[in-house]
Amino acid sequence: MKRNILLNPGPATISMRVKKAQLVPDICPREQEFGDLMAKISAGLLGFVKDAKDSSCVLFGGSGTLAVESTLASTLDKSHKLAIIVNGAYGQRMCEIAKYHGLNYVVFQSSFLEPIDFLELEQFLQKERPDFLSVVHSETTSGLLNDLTQISKIAHPLGIKIIADCMSSFACYEISLNEVDFIIASSNKNIQGTAGISFVIAKNQNIMHAEFAKSLYLDLKAQYEYFIKHHQMRFTPPVQVAYALYEAILELQEEGLKNRFLRYQKSNAILRQGLEDLGFCIYPKSSHSVIITSIDIPKNMNFEELHQFCKNRGFTIYPGKIAGKEMFRIANIGEIDSYDMQLFLQVLQEFCQHTIIN
Repeated sequence: MKRNILLNPGPATISMRVKKAQLVPDICPREQEFGDLMAKISAGLLGFVKDAKDSSCVLFGGSGTLAVESTLASTLDKSHKLAIIVNGAYGQRMCEIAKYHGLNYVVFQSSFLEPIDFLELEQFLQKERPDFLSVVHSETTSGLLNDLTQISKIAHPLGIKIIADCMSSFACYEISLNEVDFIIASSNKNIQGTAGISFVIAKNQNIMHAEFAKSLYLDLKAQYEYFIKHHQMRFTPPVQVAYALYEAILELQEEGLKNRFLRYQKSNAILRQGLEDLGFCIYPKSSHSVIITSIDIPKNMNFEELHQFCKNRGFTIYPGKIAGKEMFRIANIGEIDSYDMQLFLQVLQEFCQHTIIN
């Protein structure tokens, strides 16, 4: 099978081992052995979180946005106030979700490319006094990493619960349930599984208080209670995706969370240095993750031509998502390493030389 190196921020390149895990005999997902598999997946994901005593991992069939929507729609009703940190497209998506569900929300607007001003955030929260604060840990829009420790130090003393979208940080960064109250992620990014399962991790008492859902499918508490009783999702799960996810969990357990972080960190350092050596302007300049890098597109360069040139040589890159800026993004997640990043930089250098000559 041809190996495509995906440099888009998920779904990520996965190992042949994870691909093969989907080739299993047909099974009814209501059989006990499949329920046992779901229980092992839930426990395995929970094992990557710090301070997870008396906590659970609630699984859903669907993309990460589904789990974010379930959490927001289930934990808040109109009597609650939600503050949303917006410094990227996925913070903006939380606003869209809140609007659709008629939630009472306010926005803390921050730069898409610069770290949060925590003094301003503290003043904002003291003024607004929300019940909940939602934030994207690693903004996939740019690669900006929001400091959950600092956010927690500001929000928790004010009695504010934190809902963290950790799509682009889970299974790379260590995340603690003492710092955030809800962790939301999916199967297809750093966990290096296939797309189709998302999940919410929280203390059991927080899940039991999430009783405000107005949607049957998105009801977080009902999904949790059904799973506790039956080891099943309430509705048909993506069976093959679950087998792949379990294999991806085993891979991560073998590699170790710290080693996965270090592998990504090495690839990211090589990528950022190589881009700068080629004369590209990269972002964020500070508070960046080891996962995603945003790059300005030079005026003499066409993204579609660059994309096709790279794709023809086995590398898939991704367009930018910041309004008013011509950018593209490179993610160094998945079953790739620093050698793959060096090969990509060679391809990029070849394109740059081709662009200058022409």
